[in-house]
Amino acid sequence: MSQSHSQIASFIWSICNLLRGPYKRNEYRKVILPFTVLRRFDCILAPTKDKILAELPHLYGKSDNIVSESLIRITGVPFYNKSKLDMKKLLDDTDNIAINLQSYINDFSPNVQKIIEYFAFSEQIARLQDANLLYLVLQRFVTDELDLSPQAVDNMQMGLVFEELIRIGAEQSNEEAGEHFTPREVIKLMVNLLLSPEADLAKSHVVKTIFDPACGTGGMLTAAESYIKELNRDAKPHLFGQDWNKESYAVCCSDMLIKGEDARIEYGCSFEQDGFAANKFDYMLANPPFGVEWKKQQKSITDEHEKLGFNGRFGAGLPRINDGSLLFLMHMISKMRSVEEGGSRIGIVFNGSPLFTGDAGSGESNIRRWIIENDWLEAIIAMPDQLFYNTGISTYIWIITNKKEQLRKGKIQLIDARLFYHKMRKSLGNKRNIIGDGDDNRFDHLSLITRIHADFAHNQELEFLCNTETKTAIVSKIFDNADFGYSKIVVERPLRLNFQACAERIDRLDGIKAFAKLAESKKKDPIEKQREIEAGKALQNRIKAALQGMDASTIYKNREQFQKALKQALSQNKLSLAAPELKAIIEALSERDETADICTDSKGRPEADTELRDTESVPLKEEIEAYFQREVLPHVPDAWIDHSKTKIGYEIPLNRHFYVYIPPRPLEEIEAEMKALEREIAELLEGI
Repeated sequence: MSQSHSQIASFIWSICNLLRGPYKRNEYRKVILPFTVLRRFDCILAPTKDKILAELPHLYGKSDNIVSESLIRITGVPFYNKSKLDMKKLLDDTDNIAINLQSYINDFSPNVQKIIEYFAFSEQIARLQDANLLYLVLQRFVTDELDLSPQAVDNMQMGLVFEELIRIGAEQSNEEAGEHFTPREVIKLMVNLLLSPEADLAKSHVVKTIFDPACGTGGMLTAAESYIKELNRDAKPHLFGQDWNKESYAVCCSDMLIKGEDARIEYGCSFEQDGFAANKFDYMLANPPFGVEWKKQQKSITDEHEKLGFNGRFGAGLPRINDGSLLFLMHMISKMRSVEEGGSRIGIVFNGSPLFTGDAGSGESNIRRWIIENDWLEAIIAMPDQLFYNTGISTYIWIITNKKEQLRKGKIQLIDARLFYHKMRKSLGNKRNIIGDGDDNRFDHLSLITRIHADFAHNQELEFLCNTETKTAIVSKIFDNADFGYSKIVVERPLRLNFQACAERIDRLDGIKAFAKLAESKKKDPIEKQREIEAGKALQNRIKAALQGMDASTIYKNREQFQKALKQALSQNKLSLAAPELKAIIEALSERDETADICTDSKGRPEADTELRDTESVPLKEEIEAYFQREVLPHVPDAWIDHSKTKIGYEIPLNRHFYVYIPPRPLEEIEAEMKALEREIAELLEGI
């Protein structure tokens, strides 16, 4: 009887019971994953083992290329093993099991050896041997209960087993929300949205390239390939991926190797070591980590931004250091084919932060502006929460393309699919919701979202199923690109001050830095230092005395008049002060006064009061002056705009556009519930 991928994964993970003690829970996958991969290779090669051993004597002395080509022809898969041993035979020599296992691994073809190397498996072999666990673990992996042959577990199912093992391992490690894995139904939806408008996929022997810069175990790549081959079995998808998690990279390479995919997977950070610097791709998909900082890569990314600008990948701007999500999108956009070459389509999963984080002029806002003003943003789909295994946060799928259909040009579609889900019978980590399928097309959420995207309708209202409850809501809205842009203007108001040389204001001088520094010294010699401090204190006292000699009852409402009086008082006391000291006196003796005259600069222009400074966000579709006349001047007639500080910003408040006001319940209803609860509590108390 065939087993499901979850049953197989559960059996494999049960082997971890042997590891308790020598291994911590978060270390189990260091053993489980490489052993699973090794066992899968072992099962695939078993039918051709005798033929390989029979052929080896005839290949003695031949070049490595000839040997590889000959053995691959025999195995029928792009790898081989030259050892006389297999994983079951390793159990026959218990005294040398560690040495023989390492020898068995070394006899694999170089591509498999590289995969095992990225698992750092040699360290685990030694560790298991020291703990007297190697034989026991190996024995469990080669039991007849675990049949990983292609006849028992096909390639697609094996890929799901790998993903399930990684998911459980991540859950055991309590990994942060940024480290998550993409559920299959989300991948399928992304592929649908990305590829469904593509008319040329049905062409005979069409060649398409697919890229994922954060490919993990390769789920998105293989799902996209499967979709294309469902449409056209003669199509030739070429897969490209990169990841810097060694375990995920090794599993991805294993999966691709087992399936015989036309795939090129690179290891390393996509930002620092772009494995495909010269490549452009037809389709790109990614689910980059959410809210993960890029401090380790800061220098190389900042250098590229500053030195190359738009000739590099990050010319539009840099996001905050604690969230590098938008860096992945810019990286992918840099790999779009030109329109003349056929263009590209991108699907990427984000949390809510890239929609609105960052004020006008910030890195995030400038990146959004660059994308929208280039008319690349096609659609954003708000997804249900609790869809992912290791995080319950809400997510959004962005569709980016430089080859929009004519009716979509200059437009952006927002889709609200937050209620398109069913509750799972059993949670998997943080995953409690699933995008449902059903016989009734209204309740097939994947097809429904794909259809809503294709309909491209404004204020589209539909009936759908949310966790067995039928709901009706507006699910799609269409906007102009400019609807998400705004001008952030700085509104200034004039500085109005009155001045008075009263005792209370004179005492404020001691708290002003420029005045206090008069009685400080940087001299190293103690005698000179003390002499300078004493001289400063004497000057402070002379200044205060000069101010005390002014008329304390006079309140000046004109700064120039006060400055003349101040100059006269200082002159009478033979004091000539530098600009910082004069500024300190004016600061101490002044107070804001709406009835005072406006303070002006040397050219007679009004000075702005920084405490009254305000900002306004003016929609791009509206004239700034008209907005200012209507919304600002009626309330503050003396205000003006400092146009030198105006900045353009972009944000996408998707949730606000789909907000539906729900009125509070009637007070009578609430009161009735409270009284019912009071009666219930009283009855319970009587029974005590």
